[in-house]
Amino acid sequence: MKHLVFLLEEPSAKNVLDHVLPQCLPDTVTYQCIPHEGKQDLEKSIPRKLRGWRQPGTYFVVIRDKDQSDFETVINRLSNLCHSGGRPETLIRIAIHELESWFIGDLDAVAAAFGEPKITKLKRTAKYRDPDSLANAADELKQIISKYQKLKGSREIAAHMNVDRNTSPSFRDLIMGLSSFTDDIQEGRI
Repeated sequence: MKHLVFLLEEPSAKNVLDHVLPQCLPDTVTYQCIPHEGKQDLEKSIPRKLRGWRQPGTYFVVIRDKDQSDFETVINRLSNLCHSGGRPETLIRIAIHELESWFIGDLDAVAAAFGEPKITKLKRTAKYRDPDSLANAADELKQIISKYQKLKGSREIAAHMNVDRNTSPSFRDLIMGLSSFTDDIQEGRI
């Protein structure tokens, strides 16, 4: 049995992954999510956790928001942290710009979570076709659902998310990356 440890920027990401991962991980792979209290907390803990983890058959995935940072700079910094922790094979994925982009990528889930079927019509508008292009997806989500709150909302929306219909490129990149990563693990390439 192989085990994935997800190091996450925030608790709301754990809410999402706890609903999404069973849809996309093979039965032979277990997982656990470790949320942090923001980017600094996550980045400070990466080398220490990677270096100190002793359970055989464990592999790591780091997920954080890009926010307004430069994508390449974020990837390079996280990659360097993983190398310094002795785990250069760690899978790194970035939510562009933030986790709410993934929610907007599945407006059917947003509509179901808040009992607002009219929200599904928004996915046909140009503005929401590429949720990763929204500079502040959290504000956009708040405009769509005025009662949206990050932690509670992430739990409610995640319960309805479907990995196959999400239009967020960074979400799809996560799912495809996990598929390749778990294939490589199971085939012994990592």
